[in-house]
Amino acid sequence: MQLVESGGGSVQAGGSLRLSCAASGYAYKNYGTYCMGWFRQAPGKEREGVAAINSAGATIYADSEKDRFTISQDNDKNTLYLQMNDLKPEDSAMYYCAAEAPCWTPVLMEPAYNYWGQGTQVTVSS
Repeated sequence: MQLVESGGGSVQAGGSLRLSCAASGYAYKNYGTYCMGWFRQAPGKEREGVAAINSAGATIYADSEKDRFTISQDNDKNTLYLQMNDLKPEDSAMYYCAAEAPCWTPVLMEPAYNYWGQGTQVTVSS
């Protein structure tokens, strides 16, 4: 399974970005249920979960992001999105897309996902 992220970039604090993750090469949808998520890793820090969603549309967010970030998916395009608003310098990190199937409950724990993208960089300046 291939996951390719895009949409990262440099913005000023208070700005917005929408990340995309295109999934291909694996019939994960044949399992009937799957989960996809966004994680991020800043220099010198551990990778942390940001948001996740399952095939039914149930979502989970990290507490610090739930009022600013929105995870969504376009099943026809096999694409996962992360809309990020009111960005802060502490949001600067490499953002990774992850996926797992079968999966029923979206979680923000790395070991729950076996498929990862290469990441897209987000830099927020003050």
